[in-house]
Amino acid sequence: MTSRHNEADQSGRRDSKRRSGRRLLPRTLGWRLAISVTAVIAASFAITFAAVYRGTGSAVTHQISSDLTGDASAFARALAGAGDRSLRSATGTAKRYVANQPYTGSAPLLFALIRGERPVTNQPELLDSSSAPDEGESTQEQARENRAVARLLRAHPGYSTLEVPDVGHMLLLRRTVRLAGGQRLAIGVGESLAPAHSAQAGAARAFILAGVLVLACTLIAVYLLGTRMSAPLRRVAAVAARVDAGDLHPRIHDLKHPPEEVRVLAEAFNHMLDRLADAFAGQRAFVADASHELRTPLTVVRGQLELLALDENPTAAEVRRVSELVQAEIRRISRLVDDMLDLAKAERAELLRSQNVDLQTFVNDLWDGASILGDRRFQLGPIPAGTLHADPDRLAQALRNLIANAVAHTGAPDGLVRLTARVIDTAPESAAHTAADPLRPSRDGNARVRFLVDDDGPGIPVDQRELVFGRFHRTDAARNRAYGGAGLGLAIVRAIAQAHGGWVRANASPEGGARMELELPGFNPAADPVPPVGQPETATPSLAPREGLTTTGVNSA
Repeated sequence: MTSRHNEADQSGRRDSKRRSGRRLLPRTLGWRLAISVTAVIAASFAITFAAVYRGTGSAVTHQISSDLTGDASAFARALAGAGDRSLRSATGTAKRYVANQPYTGSAPLLFALIRGERPVTNQPELLDSSSAPDEGESTQEQARENRAVARLLRAHPGYSTLEVPDVGHMLLLRRTVRLAGGQRLAIGVGESLAPAHSAQAGAARAFILAGVLVLACTLIAVYLLGTRMSAPLRRVAAVAARVDAGDLHPRIHDLKHPPEEVRVLAEAFNHMLDRLADAFAGQRAFVADASHELRTPLTVVRGQLELLALDENPTAAEVRRVSELVQAEIRRISRLVDDMLDLAKAERAELLRSQNVDLQTFVNDLWDGASILGDRRFQLGPIPAGTLHADPDRLAQALRNLIANAVAHTGAPDGLVRLTARVIDTAPESAAHTAADPLRPSRDGNARVRFLVDDDGPGIPVDQRELVFGRFHRTDAARNRAYGGAGLGLAIVRAIAQAHGGWVRANASPEGGARMELELPGFNPAADPVPPVGQPETATPSLAPREGLTTTGVNSA
């Protein structure tokens, strides 16, 4: 238990640290952009400064080493050209040479190491390791200086960098000179590295000053630029806040030369708000219409039950009449609820359970039950052979709704209701073949089947042909609900078509009434199609209609 508490405390502390870190970070896009760009520029400055700093020191040091090479060569030539071959003669020559080359801040240090002699140099005080401590200098400090002088005199041949008392870092070049008599002696030429350090310090000061100014200007400029660039995003946020408060009317307009990304975001946001507004409006209308549709049968049921309750001794016939009426209204309510559930499933993509359906057999079975919808002249036209990948239950529901809609708008007993089907092949290379034989398209998997339901009723006005597929829409406001249905049948057809990846539309029929076209993808024609089920369009009715049956629960178009 203690371990769990400790883990919980540690986790809480880590979360608290993360939250504290997030609070310390700037929250606005302008500041974050400014700090990010400034950090990148600062890193670039640091890398450039390091390169220039090292390059400046290297360049000055290289120049000093070149000067030392020339001075050492001149010193060596002077010693090698001495008139006497003895070391004593070389010592005199060295003294005369260094006397003419006094050591200053701009002149090199010269010394010659001759066996048996004290070092010959143009700065005796610097190389005198036996002198007493200077005024104000301790014995330890003098001992450190003496050790440094000893290291200078024992330096290895070639270039070396040494710490020299009262001089600082010095670049030293040591060489061995061979005299004419075969004697050897060592010479050294050194020069302070203070010019290199001074050059590096100057470069550092210039870089630091320029860097501070550039970074400050960059921070301010990028902040202002980021604030200006984020202004459209702030407008989007303001509009989103108003939408979150329940106002769907504001839109993002009049952006002055926005970047392409911001323009696309604004257009997508406006389109989303348009769809939300339409969806909310449709939802409100749907709820209002559904409430109205449910209120009517419920009012009828309540009224009939109240009338029955007023009669203390109702007759059996009256009870039976009220029971039949109540059952009819309950069936109407059940159909309305089922239709609304179907539309809700379509919106949640839960509508279909697709499988391969033999089209001729399916349509033949469906048409066998079509005559129960009313006393009409039912005609079944040609149906192509093949299989359609679809949900058979939903396809049957859609076709029955279209047939029932045609029955509702034709008169008994001679009203015409015809169902035909044709294949629409979307492959370009087979378009001519499809036009020549609409029942046998090429087998390339691109075929679509179009169902046509024609009637000879009054038809649908052009301005109503798209509206008839809306929920609770009727073209004839005077049609009563018992005859016209709730107005959801064609909306369900459109939902089923869209769920299959197809479409449905209304047109004028050659018979003078309405033509409903339902097109679905996924048709695969048979390899050797059998003669199509159904009769030609001019044939007599395929089934004798049953008497006295009507339909309810579909759109009145």
